[in-house]
Amino acid sequence: MVQTNLDAVTGAFSYTGKYIARRLLADGKQVLNLTRDPGREHEFGSLLRSVPFSFEDPQVLSASLAGAGTLYNTYWIRFNYSSWTFDQAVKNTRLLVEAARNAGVQRIVHVSVTNARADSPLAYFRGKSAVEELVRNCGLSYAIIRPTLIFGLEDLLLNNIVYLLRHFPLFVIPGDGNYRLQPISAEETADLCVRAAQQNQNLELDAAGPDILTFRELVRMLKIHTGSTARMVYLPAALALGFSRLVGWITHDITLSSEELRGLMEELLVSEQPPAGQTRLEDWLKEHGKELGNSYVSELRRNYLPYNTHK
Repeated sequence: MVQTNLDAVTGAFSYTGKYIARRLLADGKQVLNLTRDPGREHEFGSLLRSVPFSFEDPQVLSASLAGAGTLYNTYWIRFNYSSWTFDQAVKNTRLLVEAARNAGVQRIVHVSVTNARADSPLAYFRGKSAVEELVRNCGLSYAIIRPTLIFGLEDLLLNNIVYLLRHFPLFVIPGDGNYRLQPISAEETADLCVRAAQQNQNLELDAAGPDILTFRELVRMLKIHTGSTARMVYLPAALALGFSRLVGWITHDITLSSEELRGLMEELLVSEQPPAGQTRLEDWLKEHGKELGNSYVSELRRNYLPYNTHK
């Protein structure tokens, strides 16, 4: 593989892509950021260059990737909303992968999700599976990294759970809360991606942390390390989802979709592979718990409403 010092990352101003960009810059790499908003304020200053996705013009998209050796792809959406759909996200990813191939990119590191399957009843996981398949068949060297739940200060899920724990007297647990998940840190996810890029063979790897927790254990842990006194209340899943919609009405957001709840309760955020991460969520919370949940972070305001379309 021909060595180049320039790598491309999608979403370096967002979450997982930000941690990948940090790691690459720390390693002395030059970073090209593909983003919906090149003018957005960010932490990197002049250390990286940003260009728009340009899905509407594949030639421009391909030209923007010229000189990059590896493309780290984190592009995806959390749920269908307005013109934002999983089907369109798959089409856009196909355009991105084709542009990378035409630009001479040598390797793609694609960030997927655990338990992505073409026959999944959940559109999120079906879409992720479709993207995995097009990466496998694109003709380029590739690595597919499948995280479970990625935890970090920018994670909306953990932050907003803690916000509710801090600001409401009750916290609703869907069902009995005994369904499991296996969180991994954002830093270790980025490290896995960068190490995967340095290999030559095609590979597929789950990114999961060392501990498997039930959801109720997760919420209790968050309570302990953030000083919350909220009472945990257990409701049937349908009622809990209705409560989340009420919270969404108050916050002008979608706090939890029905598909997300089903995926959580079906334990799709647990890996059958040996843990790839070593950082325990509880240890991380001891250091960072006080920083979580001081304000609510809206998914719609962060990733949907500022943009008219994702085409």
